Amino acid sequence: MSEDPDPGDILDILSDDYARAILAATSVKPMSAQQLADECEMSEPTVYRRVERLREHDLLEERTEVRSDGNHYGVYAATLSELSIELEEGRFEADVTRREPASFPGERESDTADRFRKMWENL
Repeated sequence: MSEDPDPGDILDILSDDYARAILAATSVKPMSAQQLADECEMSEPTVYRRVERLREHDLLEERTEVRSDGNHYGVYAATLSELSIELEEGRFEADVTRREPASFPGERESDTADRFRKMWENL
């Protein structure tokens, strides 16, 4: 996605009630498609269609939730933080501010022992 998104595309996506519900829910915590379907009261196919569209415009990211039983699954997290639309000299311009992706525990530690300790504490 380019740094200058088309305001029409962004507004079109955000005009969808389901897309807004998904963004709102995933701005609180990462959620799986099933969790989103339950939380937002929509079918899983509807979730997947909206998720795909949101991901195409970098408004949502997918992460892999690793489980000890080997059944890994995808969760989604909102990357949209702020949207501003400006009208200047006959043109609309959109500015999208995105969140930094959440890091894993200990990622920012420079010492290997500290990194391992923080990762272990968060298991």
